[in-house]
Formats: sequence, structure tokens, C-alpha cells
Amino acid sequence: MSRMDLDIRRLRYFVAVAEECSFVRAASRLYMTQPALSRQIRALEEDLGVVLFLRDRQGTVLTRAGHQLLEDARPMLAMAQAVQQRARTASREVNQFTIGFMPGVIVTPIVREFARMAPQLDIDVVHTSITDQVDFLLDGRVDVCYVRLPLPEGMFEVVPLFPEARVVALSSEHPFAELKAVHVEDLRDMTLLQDPRDVPEWRGRVPLDPVAPPGDPGRFPATIEECLQTVAFGSGCYVMPAGMADFYRRDDVVYLTLEGVAPRMVALAYSKHRTMPELLQFAELSRRMLGPGPD
Repeated sequence: MSRMDLDIRRLRYFVAVAEECSFVRAASRLYMTQPALSRQIRALEEDLGVVLFLRDRQGTVLTRAGHQLLEDARPMLAMAQAVQQRARTASREVNQFTIGFMPGVIVTPIVREFARMAPQLDIDVVHTSITDQVDFLLDGRVDVCYVRLPLPEGMFEVVPLFPEARVVALSSEHPFAELKAVHVEDLRDMTLLQDPRDVPEWRGRVPLDPVAPPGDPGRFPATIEECLQTVAFGSGCYVMPAGMADFYRRDDVVYLTLEGVAPRMVALAYSKHRTMPELLQFAELSRRMLGPGPD
């Protein structure tokens, strides 16, 4: 007895319903009828032998199995897209090497040295963010990327480089605004404007729902810019790596060193499926120039 292989198309339908929390909204987003979408989701549930959604008067809610599938489906869909992208570009960009970087990681000296070491390559550098770093790696827009851990396990080769302290963004009107540092325990009365898994030490309020549909007041702000705008309004706080603070300076937001939380590790990452020899060369150069020195 064997299960059918997962249908990528049905996985896309499932993710749409999970993100919209509504079959009606998801059907509109997918340009299909609601009954047709419901049939596809039922077929997926039958293939898997699990119930993915609970449907009641309050709306459409993911079951425990649904939450797990959503967590796994997103990188799977991104990987499928990446396979197509890399197949299209492999032949015409054999000498292209693209490096992803984000605020707080100075890459210019490394890129210059690598260009000297590998003159045969056409090197490009693109800006990423902590919210889309995985997407850039999965869809093939970058060959390597400086990232902040964690990343999904089992998908990437990861070269840890250095730990980075974390700061908390508060409104410039907040009573703590004149301080240099604050302990995470002192923020228990505040709302964290991000997934609490980003800050395991957090013990304050987290009333927001990470899978609420766009426009829902219970939804996490989607971007760092949205988070900081909400912080400026005095509606919560946002925790980020210290190196990113200078990039997002605003007069109505202050950044305090956050004590009582673990630092975030900066690393270099690339796909486990890549065999380009220059990847190892670049990884070793990054380890030498950014990694910990000899004991």
C-alpha cells in the first residue's frame, strides 16, 4: 500500500486557504470557484489521511496537522519554483555568481577579494532582508547569501560566522526611550510585533495571529517597515539584530540593547544541491574574513 505523491498544485491551494483563513477569499485569490477549491482540499486531505481545516461559524482554522503542513509546504513550493528558475538560467549564466547580503553585514572587502581570486566570474551583489533571505536562496536569485539564523533545517549548507547582539525598537515617546539598555523581563507589559518564536525568551503579550489574513487587525505586520511604523505609534515593540538598527533609523523610534536574550548568529548559506566549486571558495573566504579568529 502506498500513498500518492503530493500534488504541488493542491499544496498551493492549501497554502492560499491557510493564509486567507477563508475558502471564499482563497478562491478569489486563485481565480477559481469556491466549490472547486473545496474539492481540491478534500482530495488533499484524503491523500494525506488527515483533516487540515476545521470549518465553523467563526471561520476556517488550521488543525495541528494543517499547521505542520503549512510549515513544510511553503519551503517545498519555493523549492519547486527554484528548480524551474535554475533550470532556465543554468545554461545562459554559467559565469554568473550572485551574493546576497543584508544590513549589518559588511561584504565589500570580501567581494573585492573574491573578484580577485575568481576573475572568470561575473559577480553581482543584491540586497536581501531577514524576512526574505530564504526566498532568495530557494528561488535561485542568489548563489550564496549572508543570513541570520535560524534557517529551515536540511535545506542549506550553513557556515556560522559571528554572533550578533539584539536590540529592541521602542517608540521615542516610551518611558524607556532615554535608556541605553533594557532587560526583556522589563517589557512584559508590551506587545511583541513579531512571531514569538523569533524571541524565545519573550514573556510579554503576543495577541496577534501569524496566519490571519491581510487586513485583519490580528495579523502580524508583514514587513520590518510596517513593524516600525506600529512601534512608532506606541502599539508594541520589535526585536532585531543590532546590525540592522542603523539601516532603519527613524526619529520616532529608538533602539535599546536588549538584555536577557540570546544573540543571533550571522552565517553564510547556500543550497545543499549546488555543486559550483566557487561556493566552497567563497565560504572559506567568508569564514576567514568574518568568522572567529584562532583560539
